[in-house]
Amino acid sequence: MTSQNATAPRWLNAAEMKAWRRYIIASRRLLEALDSDLEGHDLSMADYEILAQLSDAPERKMRMSELAEIALLSRSRLSHRMKVMEKAGWVKREACPSDKRGYFAVMTPKGWKAIVAAAPDHVESVRARFVDHLSKVDQEIISAIFLRIEDSLRKEVIEE
Repeated sequence: MTSQNATAPRWLNAAEMKAWRRYIIASRRLLEALDSDLEGHDLSMADYEILAQLSDAPERKMRMSELAEIALLSRSRLSHRMKVMEKAGWVKREACPSDKRGYFAVMTPKGWKAIVAAAPDHVESVRARFVDHLSKVDQEIISAIFLRIEDSLRKEVIEE
């Protein structure tokens, strides 16, 4: 996000910088670790998140535009991810009968098997690497903080 005006940047103070650096380092390492923990299932975190969304959807099917919005992905990035996942046999696209330009993302039986096999290991990884380090109060605070950030980011999502 770049500013077009000539005003000076609002530099981070020491406390803000410390918070930012702790967050960015921990979040990157956490995502790398969770990704690594899914390697045995031939899934990435991005694949897992898409499959998780579809597994919770009615008929394991969701409009591509809705899936992109929920996953905070641009439509082009989701389309690319879907191509990779289609090649693996986990999902397929179906034309939307009521909207000639719209498509559904549909989880295949192979996709369902993949997430069912990966879910126990993934949830154990999430618990050991994240949840078990937080008190109930920490969980509520983190949830509230990231809801505010997510809401702000959702307002900024634009098609790439």
